[in-house]
Amino acid sequence: MVGAVPIEEFSYGLDLSGADPASLNDALRAVTLDVMSDPLRMGTIMSGMMIAQQGVAMNALRRMQGENPPPAVDVQGDKRFSDPAWTSNPFLISMVEEYLVRRQYAQQVVESTRLPEGTKRKARFAMNMMMDALAPSNVPWLNPGVIKQAIDTGGTSLVEGMLEFIDDVENNGGYPKQVDSSAFALGENLAATPGEVVFRNELIELIAYYPQTETVYERPILMNPPWINKYYIMDLAPGRSFVEWAVSRGHQVFMISYRNPDATMRDFTMDTYFEEGVLAALAAVERITGAPQVNLAALCVGGTMTLLLLAYLAAKGEAHRIGAVTLTNTILDFAEPGDLGVFTDEASISRLEKSMNERGYLESSEMAGTFNWMRANDLIWSYVVSNWYMGKKPPAFDILTWNGDATRMPAAMHSQYLRACYLHNLLVVPNAFVLNDVPIDMGKIETPLYVLGAENDHIAPWRTSFMTSQYVGGPVKYTRTNSGHVAGICNPPGNPKSCFWTVDAVDAGETPDAWLARAAKHQGSWWEDWSAWADAHGGAQRTPYPLPGGGEPAPGRYVRNETAEPFDSTAQNHDEATIA
Repeated sequence: MVGAVPIEEFSYGLDLSGADPASLNDALRAVTLDVMSDPLRMGTIMSGMMIAQQGVAMNALRRMQGENPPPAVDVQGDKRFSDPAWTSNPFLISMVEEYLVRRQYAQQVVESTRLPEGTKRKARFAMNMMMDALAPSNVPWLNPGVIKQAIDTGGTSLVEGMLEFIDDVENNGGYPKQVDSSAFALGENLAATPGEVVFRNELIELIAYYPQTETVYERPILMNPPWINKYYIMDLAPGRSFVEWAVSRGHQVFMISYRNPDATMRDFTMDTYFEEGVLAALAAVERITGAPQVNLAALCVGGTMTLLLLAYLAAKGEAHRIGAVTLTNTILDFAEPGDLGVFTDEASISRLEKSMNERGYLESSEMAGTFNWMRANDLIWSYVVSNWYMGKKPPAFDILTWNGDATRMPAAMHSQYLRACYLHNLLVVPNAFVLNDVPIDMGKIETPLYVLGAENDHIAPWRTSFMTSQYVGGPVKYTRTNSGHVAGICNPPGNPKSCFWTVDAVDAGETPDAWLARAAKHQGSWWEDWSAWADAHGGAQRTPYPLPGGGEPAPGRYVRNETAEPFDSTAQNHDEATIA
């Protein structure tokens, strides 16, 4: 964690935005020029730092005399210095105090500038990155945990750490591994809910999950995951799978699995992702089930595309095809897009476009190292200390395993997405964005929505996701969970720390904070609250819809980065269809 930010969110966020390191250097240069142009301001900051450093020196002298003065800077809550030796050893606590004072005033330099907020936010990232690297906890012969581990193991930890370092240099781009993925296998303990592929085109596979109840709700659920990562964040390990939860409660569920793009898909646009993605999947579900209406559940950018689908169908007079929609951690209004907005200005997007156009897609792994440095305490340095200095193996964690299984983005589509959403915020302007030759007006959406935000989400901040309720024309139930962006979907019942806030309906013109003031807090998982809402919007009970049969077992090929010929089992005779 960085504050309350889960570490798995940051490389996920990188895939979404394509962070640009060059813009950080420009921001730091701008800060330097701004501060140097005002000697009085610079002198005031330096004087304050010198006084604080004198306090650190006086504390060191008092400790040498046997006194125990209060720390010059609060170190509580900084897990880098959680070992008691950092605060009990006079030499170490003095080093920690000196470091934290320098960090505090380095940040003050950035905050004192008169630069635009976008430049200042980039400078904050860059300054934090540098200060993270200078922490005394990153020096092995100063870190008491490293020294204790070496003594306890007779030096074995140092040898094992060196072997880990060599392996990471050879096989992990020189970065310490964050997770041991060897404990997980697709189709066994990840993406393991039983089902089969019933449709495949150039962009997606459609997975139909086998019903697990004697009756199901009349309206099947089509799930639309983010295309920037593999779909199985919605079908994680058994017992932690949202798909498994929905199926076990009588919903017949279908899932879109997006293909990992390559250079042949360089010209795919948002129109392509719409037409060959969610629109094609919806049509396939309708053909298989013959259901009068289909419900949808979507995550992150999958939710953004689902809102585009709703507005598109409303404009075409086909809104009746959709019964109700669940949107989790989704942004519609990109005016306040969280930390990712730092890297989506014109200059940054232009540089990213040049890089993407050279190969035809954005390779997420190329940028992951840069983005990791921006949250280096948890994404790099903690693993440097644990893996390389102490010889420990990284943990086996399903979310981090999924997070490392990233996908590329086609150049044309990703450029269009960044410009339309992050740069120009077109989706909330009626008729400003055109999809498949249809002007999009979110105000025409009258479909009932269940909108989920996450309290600690820095990718789709909950106040931003709440604003979806103010742009659509239909009823909205908004719920906020205490999780973050990635963990928000993986929040099964049983965790005593889980809680959520909700109100049955959002009022027109209501602000996020006004909603929070009247929202009721509940202990437990939002999954249970969602189940009640989904059941009420599921229609009548009936026997499960028969599946065509003949498809490959879930999780299919696209999730494994394999390609395959188009396949459409929906064309088969339904009289011969069976449920496995």
